[in-house]
Amino acid sequence: MLTPERHQMIIHLLKTKDVVRLQELVDLTGASESTIRRDLSELEEKKILKRVHGGASILHRKLEEPSIQEKVIRHEQEKVAIARFAAGLVQEGDTIYLDAGTTTYQMVPYLHESIAVVTNSIQIGVELLKRNIRTFLLGGELKPGTLALVGPEAIRGIGQYRFDKCFLGMNSVHDKYGLTTPDPDEAYIKQLALHYSDEKFVVCDSNKFSQVSFAKVADLDQVTIITNDGLDEDERTKYGKLTQLQVVKS
Repeated sequence: MLTPERHQMIIHLLKTKDVVRLQELVDLTGASESTIRRDLSELEEKKILKRVHGGASILHRKLEEPSIQEKVIRHEQEKVAIARFAAGLVQEGDTIYLDAGTTTYQMVPYLHESIAVVTNSIQIGVELLKRNIRTFLLGGELKPGTLALVGPEAIRGIGQYRFDKCFLGMNSVHDKYGLTTPDPDEAYIKQLALHYSDEKFVVCDSNKFSQVSFAKVADLDQVTIITNDGLDEDERTKYGKLTQLQVVKS
């Protein structure tokens, strides 16, 4: 099989699965592992995909933002492990901010009832109430894709609070470009949450690393990042020098 043919097969599979393992590509193409690794390196250089531990993931456009329905089904096991660990950092009596996101949403079942939570997520707000957790919902424009509240009212609202801890979801984590997300409005709410919080956490699975979205949120050294164990040793070492990195087994 010619190299361009293999590349097209790899790209097609990534578009249907989002993440593929090395062995899947070997089985699909009949090529050796070393050949597939070389193909992945070439496609990564062309910024078509991102190599991850044991395979590759598709690179998303900087303005592209998956809907909440799409996010829920991606890497669910990893998100639950991250969320459980993050919720364990919350102490009784804490006031916290929970960002709109699927990993932050997964934190809710593991939270103490004695805390107070501010959120810009309609979905998270409803789940918090079901658990009898004191809940404060920001106002503003409701985004249809992510069900996040943004805009001037949300900005004014979050300014009324101060937090012991904040937990933010993030679309992209990059060693050079920092923490980024597709929507500038959501990026600004995240920036304010960081500003008003004593302790600052980002919760995201390892597939978000070495990717870049449109709007800058913060530099890596401003936060502690809680992620799963999908980073390879080189990535873990690289990011561990740039941020407080907490790796959770998934």
